[in-house]
Amino acid sequence: MSAKSVIELWLWGGPSQLETFDPKPNASPDYNNGLKAIDTVVPGMQVHEWWPNLAKCANLCSFIRSMTHPHFGHETATYLMQTGRNPGGGDVYPAIGAVVAMMKSKTYSGDLPPFVILTGAKGRFSEVGFLGDKYAPLVTGGNPNTPKFVVDGFVPPGGLTQKEIERRFDLLSRIDNFGKAESFGEFNAAGKFARHVIEGGAARTFDLSLETNETRDRYGRTWIGQSLLAARRLVEFGVPYVTVNMSGWDSHKRHFETMKQRTADTDKAIAALLCDLNERKLLNQTILWVSGEFGRTTKIDRDPPWNGGRNHYPRCFSALVAGGGFRGGCVVGESDETASKVVKRPVSPVDFLGSIYELCGIDPDGPMPNNAGKKLTVLPPESSEGRLREIYA
Repeated sequence: MSAKSVIELWLWGGPSQLETFDPKPNASPDYNNGLKAIDTVVPGMQVHEWWPNLAKCANLCSFIRSMTHPHFGHETATYLMQTGRNPGGGDVYPAIGAVVAMMKSKTYSGDLPPFVILTGAKGRFSEVGFLGDKYAPLVTGGNPNTPKFVVDGFVPPGGLTQKEIERRFDLLSRIDNFGKAESFGEFNAAGKFARHVIEGGAARTFDLSLETNETRDRYGRTWIGQSLLAARRLVEFGVPYVTVNMSGWDSHKRHFETMKQRTADTDKAIAALLCDLNERKLLNQTILWVSGEFGRTTKIDRDPPWNGGRNHYPRCFSALVAGGGFRGGCVVGESDETASKVVKRPVSPVDFLGSIYELCGIDPDGPMPNNAGKKLTVLPPESSEGRLREIYA
């Protein structure tokens, strides 16, 4: 059975491999800052000490410790990690979210768009590429950790009450004589569908007040906690692809002060999502992947202006995968004693994305539809030997 949905947690800016899923407790303080690793429920598998909640459910996920590519810039690295393509060549390829949305739209019949982003776009490139607006994501905006009810009832993403939405549609119908022309048929149809979504039951998928306080507290009353809870509700509704874009991982300066708080919130939220999906029997049909565009340099830069920072580093970094056909409790690849170099089983972005596509029932080597009539494939025509089949269930 292929995965029905994907949740992508994008740690924008590039999280450090040492302070996440590839700790090096035996390295010198110049690399690990004196911080430790902790054991997980899986014998022999460790995570950084800042991830105690994930350690308790590591049997549900697997770590890739040998991700690698050559791009040090945010834009080029993000494009490669999202599309499997190096920049250039004249074609702007779509990100994996748009591709999965397109391929899954044949079987998805929900009212919400098949590709949803919580809560802001990556902003580094067009995630839909040459596929066009039909498969563009719904970018919700807002903050899922704020109340969604006011005196007029449920407030959908965007913050407008139902009365305000109705007032605006009424005003539009009275003044928009131009839009009543037959040539605007497709435009008006899209508007009617948008109104149907806003006013219909599908919009309540975003209503976190329908969850128990216990569940909301389990994820954490933080932006990331409530965003991942919203992501769970979206895949429960059937949305094929959900991205949660989390900024703040570009820790050039005062890395450790920043990351300690950021990882605390993220650790709690990821662990809650994994356990929640598992308890609801959704994990076997939902892929979760957690990564950024690259990792961080492993030797700490203590000189001004960095004052204990880490910089961009794509040569060796880590990712997390779970569910949807990935086995839990596994480690793929190996880095050297400081997590600076891959020493075993390198995994490229093409290998990584190809594995997700395969488990979604999408042929990575199959044709990529495009309006130009070009003979393109979903991923570059490279060897499939690097895909993560050793951790397929």
